[in-house]
Amino acid sequence: MRSGLLDANILLYAANKDSREYPVARDFLEKVRSTPGQWFLTEGICYEFLRVSTHHRVFPAPLGCFEALAFLKAVIETPSVSVLSAGPRHWKTLQEIVKNLHAPSGNLFFDIRTAALMKEYGVHVIYTADTDFHQFSTLEVINPIINA
Repeated sequence: MRSGLLDANILLYAANKDSREYPVARDFLEKVRSTPGQWFLTEGICYEFLRVSTHHRVFPAPLGCFEALAFLKAVIETPSVSVLSAGPRHWKTLQEIVKNLHAPSGNLFFDIRTAALMKEYGVHVIYTADTDFHQFSTLEVINPIINA
């Protein structure tokens, strides 16, 4: 298993015991936490996890605020996990990525931000169930749910 960035949907599946993806996502997340190598999240992914996991219209049984924070804290405090945040080259990197896409708009900008952070830090692999990441030619997209 190669190191890479974990997208919010993988964390959400691993936190939602009612989801059919839960067992695979939970096993994958446990492997990440015990596998040597560097793993990444972004600040945006952390907040997206908190937003969705506590939202009663998204989760049938949403997590409470402190339960969601505790789940995220356990992941973030894993020694091999780092949280990426925008550095001084971020806006230039973002513009380079946008130039290579056909008329990006709306919600895609959340994924563009993630791709820009990955490029900025030299991270090339993303673990996600979100097919929108296939638009970024510099990324290797792995869906650990279907590739289990």
